[in-house]
This record gives sequence, structure tokens and C-alpha cells, in this order.
Amino acid sequence: MNGIIVIDKPEGLSSAQVVGRVKRISKAKRAGHTGTLDPFATGVLVCCINKATRLSRFLVHGQKRYKGVMRLGTRTDTQDFTGRVVSEEPYTTVTSDDVHGAFRGFLGVTSQKPPAYSALKHQGVPLYKLARRGTVVQKAARPISIYALEVVDISLPDVRFEVCCSGGTYVRTMCADIGEVLGCGAHLTELCRTETGGFTLEEAVSLETLAEVAARGDISEHVVPMNVALRDMPCILGDDDLVQKIQMGRPVTDREVAPVAGEAWPWVQITDNAGNLVAVMHSNKKNGVFSYACVFPPQDP
Repeated sequence: MNGIIVIDKPEGLSSAQVVGRVKRISKAKRAGHTGTLDPFATGVLVCCINKATRLSRFLVHGQKRYKGVMRLGTRTDTQDFTGRVVSEEPYTTVTSDDVHGAFRGFLGVTSQKPPAYSALKHQGVPLYKLARRGTVVQKAARPISIYALEVVDISLPDVRFEVCCSGGTYVRTMCADIGEVLGCGAHLTELCRTETGGFTLEEAVSLETLAEVAARGDISEHVVPMNVALRDMPCILGDDDLVQKIQMGRPVTDREVAPVAGEAWPWVQITDNAGNLVAVMHSNKKNGVFSYACVFPPQDP
């Protein structure tokens, strides 16, 4: 029971609540997720259980895909429909060409200011808690990448869209920013994450179905093993000598690990002859020696 369970998160639950249910259903000792979804959002939530919780930091940075609906003419303090309306402006002069042009302007590498209502922390306190107390903290803008952004349907005031973006991108902030470009403001009314870390909505399971298969003792059929969980990360097959060296924590040099040509991923995974995940190592090296990011000794609980 060490691996990934891909959940189709329902509306109305926080990501932490979903993880708590997965932990109880799977009877896992440890559980976590690889990227928060707001309570109103639905879709792919990747849950790591037991040993696999150590893989979450490698999955959180991958590209993500969403389907959403943006509503023009209304700004809210949370940048989505759950917040307080702070202004309303007419949108009737906005044309289809205006919308398509605004969307095109957000493609590529850009910067984005995280919203005041977010799970980011200031002095150890989540920003959304501070904002609810009346203390609004604005974090500095951070680089993000919008790889694809498509207008699917325009039925003003609503614009249905799909986006593929880097980790750390706030889709509701993107909608609010597009609203500013259009001059009428906007907020997010629907959001579904369809892919993250290489895991898609098609392979996700509902909490209800997970509970049913767990009751039958078949939950393992929905657990993605650790050795195939890091789907986008280059993999090197280690022989017995290399595996033993890694498990003893001894230095590994570039003479022992063949370079993975053409890969830009910052890490590389090592598996043994049986396909078990042995370690994740930084792909860069210092003085010819690789540094360890994560090691999985056989005796790990």
C-alpha cells in the first residue's frame, strides 16, 4: 500500500478533507496530496499514501490542465464566486474578438501575483486566514507559464475555457487579470482539473467507489505503484552493486549512472532489477557526484 491514488475530487470538500477520507478508507499510516484544489473546484487530486508521500514534491511542479468558466462584469475579493462582490461593470461592449485577443495575451511565460485568499503562508499563517481577519497580505509576483489557453464557448457574461499551465498558477487570478484587460472585471465560477503530474481525470476514482472497492478488499487495483508514479521523470535501471551503494548512502558518480540525454527534468529516478523505486537523485552533479533527493531502503515501513 505504497503508491498514488488518483481521486476525482467532489465539489464542497477541501483537499485536506479528501486526503483525510482517502487515509481512512485505505487505512494508510500517512497520506498527502500534490497540489491543492479550492473547495468549490472538482477533478484530479493526486493522493500519495505511505512511502509515496515522499514523492509529492516531485509531482507538484508538473504541468496541469483545467476546464473552467469565467464570468465577466463582476469582481470579487476571492476572484471566484465564493467571495464578496466588490464591483460590477458593464460587459456588453466586449466582443468575441476582444475575448480571444485577451486570452492570446496570456500565453507563454509571464508573472502572476498570488491571490490574498490562498493557502500560501505569511509568518506561518495561511493568507486566506489573514484575509478573513481583515489583514490582506500581497505576495510578490511569481513566474508562471501558460502553455495553452483556448476559448471553448462565449455566452456572455460567461466564457468557457481550457488551460494548460505550470504548477503554481492560480486560474482564478488569471481570470481576474483577463477581466482587467477587457476593462470590465471577471471572476471564476467553475473549475475542474483534468490533469496534473501526468494523471488524468479518466483514471480518477470517486471517494464512493474507492470506499466500495476497499470494502471488498480490492483497493490495490486503484493504487499506482511508486515505480510508475513519476511518469515524466527519466528513469535509470540500477544493477545490484549500484542499488546496494545507494541504500548504504555512499556517493554515486557519473561513471556509475549513465546520463539521460535530452532530458531537462531536475531529477532522475533509479529502480532495481525488480522494478522497485530505489531513489530519486538530482540530475545535476557537483564534482562528478550526484546528490540524493530521496532514498527508499527496503526496510522502510
